[in-house]
Amino acid sequence: MKVAVNIARIVLAVTLIFSGFVKAVDPMGTQYKIADYLTALKLGSFVPDFMALGASVLLSGFEFVLGICLLFAIQRRLSSLMALVLMAVMTVITLWLAVANPVSDCGCFGDAIVLTNWQTFGKNVVLLVLAFVVWRHALDMVRFISRGNQWIVTNYTVLFILVVSGWSLYYLPYFDFRPYHIGTDLHKGWQQTMEGADLPYADLFIERMDNGEDITEQLLSHKGYVWLLVSPHLETADDSQLDLMNQVYEYADDNGYPFYCLTASSQKAIDDWRITTGAEYPFAQTDDIVLKTMIRSNPGLLLLKDGVIIRKWSDAALPDEYALNGRLEQLEIGKMPEDSIPQKILIILLWYVLPLLLLTIADRLWSWTRWMRKNRNNTPENPEPPESTE
Repeated sequence: MKVAVNIARIVLAVTLIFSGFVKAVDPMGTQYKIADYLTALKLGSFVPDFMALGASVLLSGFEFVLGICLLFAIQRRLSSLMALVLMAVMTVITLWLAVANPVSDCGCFGDAIVLTNWQTFGKNVVLLVLAFVVWRHALDMVRFISRGNQWIVTNYTVLFILVVSGWSLYYLPYFDFRPYHIGTDLHKGWQQTMEGADLPYADLFIERMDNGEDITEQLLSHKGYVWLLVSPHLETADDSQLDLMNQVYEYADDNGYPFYCLTASSQKAIDDWRITTGAEYPFAQTDDIVLKTMIRSNPGLLLLKDGVIIRKWSDAALPDEYALNGRLEQLEIGKMPEDSIPQKILIILLWYVLPLLLLTIADRLWSWTRWMRKNRNNTPENPEPPESTE
């Protein structure tokens, strides 16, 4: 039974850690999914966006920290009970999703892994059984770290996951699992769609607001650079970086690079935006879901080269005149960034996994040394503190 409990505990912990992390690196994506749930429940108009975003950050953090607590067997009774309650609630919700189908994807793993509603329900049933086994035999979970150092793991984990969410909100998601990530060949993907292939670019269209011309093919097949300012809804767009937005447009116009603002807003909203910001760039109409998928910022900026996404910026980190001090062909930002997925994973390992690993090794060595000293003195005391009911 002890082996079974610890296997169940590790599977449950890893699932929660992964689920929490992929939500934390894309808090706006989780916010959109929460908004979908609220709309299905006819509650969308009663919950403001900032509350949905706060719930997104709290949910991702809770799942991640709970998973770490189970993995390290921290506060065993409490963490196993919380896991059981969480999985019971999630199983009920996903049963409703499977039967009523109010949204097509539960979003439990963000955009990293997309499951059908029935697959999600089946997964949660399995996790619920595992959580029940772990809860019934909580004290059989083997500790990876002594009780005296558990607070270090917990506090460092909370700090880490909040920093990940904050970074992803201020800049952009640290890992981008969506079909519009840097390196995506939009022109190629869109042309396969045109041939009938089932790809996520079927709803991608770009239509000029002034004359209704479809310029999708024109922009995606353009040889050279194209700037796209993306704002799903101008009414709620952040206008704190107006000067930088206009400077980027002036730079593009001076150097002959196409520049468009893609939005799903109405002509009136566009006119209001122009009056407020002094925007002179042309606007084009695009589906709002596509725009929210393109970039997790409102507004956000994309740079395409030969139809390939090579750069993305949130409104908080737009390029300024110091970065745009020449033609893109000669500038660093006119090239694909060198940071890769393995490099990003390595950074996570160095900043989070490695410190916890070193702490665990030091903690185990300290416990072993204490046990050896007591054995040498022929003392009958148990080197480990007595089991508690935590």
